[in-house]
Amino acid sequence: MENELREYFRAVFEDKLLVRMPDREDDFLTPATRLLEKKREMIEVEQALNTQKEEFQMKTESLQQRRAELEHKEEKLKDSLFKFDKFLKENDSKRKRALRKAGEERQLAAQKEREAIRLQAENIQLQTRKEKLLHRQGKNSIYQQYLQRVLERTEEFQEVQEMIDRFNTLMATQEKLLKRELEYQEKTERERARLLHYQEEAHSQILELNNQIADLQGQLERARAVVLEWESGWAQIQNTAAENTLRLGRIRMAALNLFQTITKQMHMKSDISIEDTEMQLEKIKMCFMDLDAIYKDLKKSDLTPLTTAMSSTN
Repeated sequence: MENELREYFRAVFEDKLLVRMPDREDDFLTPATRLLEKKREMIEVEQALNTQKEEFQMKTESLQQRRAELEHKEEKLKDSLFKFDKFLKENDSKRKRALRKAGEERQLAAQKEREAIRLQAENIQLQTRKEKLLHRQGKNSIYQQYLQRVLERTEEFQEVQEMIDRFNTLMATQEKLLKRELEYQEKTERERARLLHYQEEAHSQILELNNQIADLQGQLERARAVVLEWESGWAQIQNTAAENTLRLGRIRMAALNLFQTITKQMHMKSDISIEDTEMQLEKIKMCFMDLDAIYKDLKKSDLTPLTTAMSSTN
């Protein structure tokens, strides 16, 4: 807006204030006249400028006033829009509440109508029941008369209600007795079932124990057979051991006799124990080896002269 005002004043200034002097025909004015003319022009320009300033001030004030009015109108318009929007929202809220209330009233009316129908049906049922009760009362009036006659003939009861109470007491006692009898029967049945179950379990246990006894008897028989087999083997081992012991004793005696014979024949002294059979056999082995070597040497010495003689003869 300031740029537009600036352009406007500049155009006005160029059109009205910058007044060109008309060309004078007389170009021979004196300097004093020209100065006066210039002063007059300056005064006119200043007067025109002041006039324009006043007009500008007035227009500015008018514009500010108009702006204030526009802002005031804008505020009023905003307030009106706000109130109108609030009015619309309130109307919408009222409309929703009215619709909800109408729906609730319709539901309430439907519920009351259903309740009325139910009450009518219940009333019909109650009327029907009332008629049945009245009919039953008419039929049971003979029992009332009968009880009244019984009451007149007995001295134990004073009123009909006492007889009815006594009857109810007897019926309750009978019901309790029947219930107790039923409980006893059920308990007896449970005990019988438990007994039967116990007998079946005992029978099963007896069968299982008999099977175990049979298995154990079979194991015992097999163990006895194994024991007999081992006893027979042990006897055989003992017999074999006895024979081997006898044979070993004989071998040791023979080795000892042979050792003693060799030491005696060879005039050898030995510190070997009588019980040390292995050393005795070792000594016997060494003696036989020596004798075998001697025998081989003798055999070679006996054969050499004979071989020489046979060679010379030839």
